[in-house]
Amino acid sequence: MEILAPAGSPEALVAAIKGGADAVYLAGKDFGARASAQNFSDQELEGAVKYAHEHGVRVHVTVNTIVKNSEIAQAVSFVQFCKDIGADAVLIQDLGLLKAIEKIPIAKHASTQMGIHSRAGIEWCAANGISRVVLARELTLDEIREIVKDSPIETEVFVQGAMCYCMSGGCLFSSIVGGRSGNRGRCAQPCRKRYETADGDSAYVLSNADMYCIDYLEELERLGVTSVKIEGRMRSPAYAYLTSKAYSLRLKDPGSPELEPTIKLLKTVFNRGFCHGYLDGVQNLVQSTYPDNRGQFLGKVTVSNKRFPTAGLDVGIKDGLSLFRGNEKVGGFSLLTEGTAVVPFAIPNGEYELYRTYDPRIDEVKNTFGPIPKFTGSVKRCEKVVDLPRADRQVSRTELSFYVSTLKMLETVLPYADRIYYDGADIAAAAELCSSKKKELVYNLPRLTPVEPEIPEGVAVMVHNPGQYHRYIGERRVYCSYIMNMFNSAFPLEPYQTTLSVELSRADIRDLCARYPGRLEVMVFGRIELMLSRDPHLKNGSIKDEKGYVFPVYRDRMDYGHILNSSDLMLFDVRKELERYGIQSFGIDVRKRPAQLAELVGKAFRTGSETDIPKIRQMCGGTFNTGHYLRGV
Repeated sequence: MEILAPAGSPEALVAAIKGGADAVYLAGKDFGARASAQNFSDQELEGAVKYAHEHGVRVHVTVNTIVKNSEIAQAVSFVQFCKDIGADAVLIQDLGLLKAIEKIPIAKHASTQMGIHSRAGIEWCAANGISRVVLARELTLDEIREIVKDSPIETEVFVQGAMCYCMSGGCLFSSIVGGRSGNRGRCAQPCRKRYETADGDSAYVLSNADMYCIDYLEELERLGVTSVKIEGRMRSPAYAYLTSKAYSLRLKDPGSPELEPTIKLLKTVFNRGFCHGYLDGVQNLVQSTYPDNRGQFLGKVTVSNKRFPTAGLDVGIKDGLSLFRGNEKVGGFSLLTEGTAVVPFAIPNGEYELYRTYDPRIDEVKNTFGPIPKFTGSVKRCEKVVDLPRADRQVSRTELSFYVSTLKMLETVLPYADRIYYDGADIAAAAELCSSKKKELVYNLPRLTPVEPEIPEGVAVMVHNPGQYHRYIGERRVYCSYIMNMFNSAFPLEPYQTTLSVELSRADIRDLCARYPGRLEVMVFGRIELMLSRDPHLKNGSIKDEKGYVFPVYRDRMDYGHILNSSDLMLFDVRKELERYGIQSFGIDVRKRPAQLAELVGKAFRTGSETDIPKIRQMCGGTFNTGHYLRGV
C-alpha cells in the first residue's frame, strides 16, 4: 500500500521523500485546491518530478479546482505539460475538465472533491477514464470495506491531517459569505472560526480535530486500499518528513525503534487535537476549545510560586512549553531544569493546561534534509485549443422548480410550480399529490448515499455526485443539482436538466449558456446551503458568527446537519436577463420557511409582478443577496 505525502513547497518535497513516502502530491501555480501554499512554477515542477523519480517516488499533480470556460484551455495545456514532464497522475474535480483531457495519456485520479462515496461512484469513474478515486472523507471503515471490495480501479483514503467539516466538494461557506471559493482553491476556513450557538454557548463548533489514523493502516491494506493519503500542503517540511516517516515505518517496519520517537515528534510539530475521522463510525469529531496548532497536550499542572513539578510528564530539557487557561494562552517558555519547571514570567498560582510546542529534535530533523536542490526545467507548455461550440438556445417560458421537505409545503407551492424537488417523508403521497395536478415530482436524494435509498418506480431523481448519476441514469429522469459544480460548457453528463453552480457570475452564466445545448436551471431564491455535515452533534437552531450574522441549522431525516446562509438569495430583478440567456428553469428553495413566504415568492415569480416583493423582503429579515451573480469567484 502506497504512502502518499503532501509537498506544498520544494523543501516539503525533499522532506517527504527523505521521510520515506512512496509518492507525493503537489500543485503548480494554478488549478490546485491549496492556492495559498507555495506550490511550484512550471520549471520547478519539471525539476521536482525528475528529482522524485530519481529517488523512486511517484508524483501526482493536483488540478482539482473547478474551471470556467475562459480557463479550460489553459487547464488542458497544464495537464498536457504534466504529461510532457513525466508526472505520474493528475487529480481532477471538474467533470468538464475531465472530459476535455480524456485524450491526454496520463493517469487521472478523482479528487475527494468529486464526492465519490459509493460503489456506483467507483463504477462511474472506471467507465470514464479514471484510474484511481480518492474516497470522500465522510465514509466509515465499514462503508469503505463494501466500496473497495473487488474495485475495478485503485482507491485512496485520507488518514492524516485536516478534516473538513463539510462533506467533500460541497462547501460554499467561504465562497458565499467570504467571497473566497474552496472549490477554486481559496478557502478562508470559516469552519475554524468561533460561533455562538442558539443556547448561548460560544465555541469552535465547526472545527474538526485532525485525522490521525496510523493504527488503521493494516486494516486498510487488508481491505485492498491502494494508497493512504496525508493531508498538509500548507504545513512545514518537518511535518511532511515526520508524517511520511511515521506512516512508512508503521506500515513497513512496525518494530523499528524509530517509530515511537517519530510519532512523538509528529504530535508536537502540528497538533490541533486528533481523531480517527469517521473510520470508527459516525461520531463527533469537533475539537471546540481551539482551532489552531497548540502542540501536544501533556496534561494539567498546578503552578505555585512560578513553579510546577515535571515528574510523570513527557518532557525533556529545551522543550518548548506553553501554558493555557481555557482559550487564553498565558505564556510560553523553554524547559531548562529537570524535575521542576520554572516559569520565567509572572503568573498567578493555580491550575493550567500544559502543551509541548517544540522539541529540539525537530531541528535535528530539519538538518537531515540537507541542501534543497534548485529544481529547474526547460519544457514549455504548449497552447491548447478546446472546442466549445456555440449552442442554439431558444428563449421560452421559464419553469419554476421548488425545493420542499413537507407535504404541507408541497400543497402550498403546487399552484405555482412546474416541478417539486422533494426530500421529505412519504414519497408516494408526494408523487400522488403532484400527479393529481399534473406536476412533476423529483426526489431530491441525500447528498451522501453509500447505500442508495428505495424510490418508487417512475419518480425522477435529483443527484449530487457522479455515483448517483451513474446509478439512476437510464432508469428514470435525472436532474443534477448545483452541488455537481457545473462550471463550464464541457460538462459531460446528460441529465434531463442541470442546475448551474451558484458560484457563477452573470458573465460566466451568459458564456456557459451560449455554449451548452442542454437544459439549465439557476437558483433564484432561498437560503443557499453553505455546508452539509455528517457531524452528529450540531443541534437544530442556528449559529452566529463574530460579526453577528446568524446562520440557520437543521438536521434532516438522515440526521445530516445543514447550515444555511444568513440571508436569502433573490434574483427576481434579473429573471428576464436569465431568460434571454436561455435558462429554462428557476430554482426556488423554501424548505424550513413559512408557508405564506413560499406562496408570495411563488406568486411573484409566476406572475412577474413586483407587488409582493417588499413583503417578501420584510419576511426575509429586511435584506436579500445576489450571491455571486454580480461578483463571481
